[in-house]
Amino acid sequence: MHSELRTRDSLRADITASLVVFLVALPLCVGVAVASGVPAELGLITGIVGGLVTGFLPGSSLQVSGPAAGLTVLVYEAVQAYGLGVLGVLVLLAGVLQLAMGALRLGRWFRAISVAVVQGMLAGIGLVLIAGQVYTLAGAEAPGSGLGKLAGLPGLVGHALGSGTAVTAAAVGVGTIAVLVLWPKWKTVAKVLPAPLTAVALATTVTALFDLPIARVRVQGLLDAVQPPQAQDFAALASFGVPATVVAFALVASAESLFSAAAVDRLHGGPRTQYDKELMAQGAGNAVCGALGALPMTAVIVRSSANVAAGARTKLSRVLHGVWLLLFVAALPAALGVIPVAALAGVLMHAGWKLMPLRDLGPLWRKHRAEAVVLGVTATAIFTVNMFEGVLIGLLLAVVKSAWEISHVQIETEDAGQGRPLRVRVLGNATFLRLPRLLDQLEALPADRRVELSLAGLRHVDHACGMALSAWEEEHNSRAAAASSSPAERPPERSAGAGRAPG
Repeated sequence: MHSELRTRDSLRADITASLVVFLVALPLCVGVAVASGVPAELGLITGIVGGLVTGFLPGSSLQVSGPAAGLTVLVYEAVQAYGLGVLGVLVLLAGVLQLAMGALRLGRWFRAISVAVVQGMLAGIGLVLIAGQVYTLAGAEAPGSGLGKLAGLPGLVGHALGSGTAVTAAAVGVGTIAVLVLWPKWKTVAKVLPAPLTAVALATTVTALFDLPIARVRVQGLLDAVQPPQAQDFAALASFGVPATVVAFALVASAESLFSAAAVDRLHGGPRTQYDKELMAQGAGNAVCGALGALPMTAVIVRSSANVAAGARTKLSRVLHGVWLLLFVAALPAALGVIPVAALAGVLMHAGWKLMPLRDLGPLWRKHRAEAVVLGVTATAIFTVNMFEGVLIGLLLAVVKSAWEISHVQIETEDAGQGRPLRVRVLGNATFLRLPRLLDQLEALPADRRVELSLAGLRHVDHACGMALSAWEEEHNSRAAAASSSPAERPPERSAGAGRAPG
């Protein structure tokens, strides 16, 4: 009896939570697709696959997958560079790569990625999202690079002020952002009607009531939007940039999903995430999305936290959220066509703002200044260069920072007395990063004294450092020997009769 009641309570909680997640996911799926430069239906397809495919698979029980703002920039760049047809190839191969990484049990290693790099990645994506969607608000075409977006802002302001339509669209977008910020303050109501859905619904209602002359989402139908990759699309793999983009998709999607899983685990007391299985579940979902020509997916912390907060007990809630998305697309496809694009731009600008860890910057700068520098450099590189190279720059800087911090090395000198060599012990971790300072300290030793250099106290010494220290010891002792044997350095010899009293 008690078991039956628990099952019934769990079912009721999962159904309620699935509806909440559906209401949160709907505007985000559409918004991410529009910002990525693809039909809105493709975002919904990814959300459906995230529920019906990834939702069924083992890994994490409560986190929810779908199209994420974190991949928007990368997807947009890929679509612009290679075309919409190649997108399916990229996502399909990224999914296969994730499956392989999961099978090789590499999922747990993603936890070793510097948190500063991940935060910098999300901050850089947030900056690019905000800068790009500002142009969408005014109905203008955004420049390709981050610096171009910044340089174009004065012209954008002039364009907006000179166009009544642009001012109207911007007002709708700003109003959407205001609702997103203020709505959660009414916690009781916000639990029933999530802020993203409320903001988009209000913007859509106002646009329809006043027949505002602003752009709406373009609708082409679910079946028309599905474009599985064709044989000729795989020919793009011959281009160097395509395999690199596949790797970028797989790594960014995997890192975001597994970091999201770690965050979701802290929100509930249920089963913990099995990282390798979760990585394979994400790979399976992306392989299906690629086969359908849809957007790539990741686990999304916004939907996942909404799922936990709504009282979800099992993975049924995330599966059902995919069912509700499928029913919506099947029953009300035309409803997408009344949504103003400016409202979705407001949703994404708000999402971009939330991606930036502004609250963490102050404490991070005070306690771990080097980590803050890694975060800032990663974000700046993503904004000014591109997503893939920005993340690589951040990872490289994090590795150099870690190597520098662990390369603590010191010198101890023992003087055994005049005429005997100095005993010099090198302690700690000697790497090439500390080599200049280490050699400066050794060069400060007396040039006329031989040295016995001991490296036995080193926990680690790399090849470059070991070779340099050996060469220094040999050269120093050669100079010291030459100095001690020089006539100018020897004391004057006394003659045989020196010091004798006269006879």
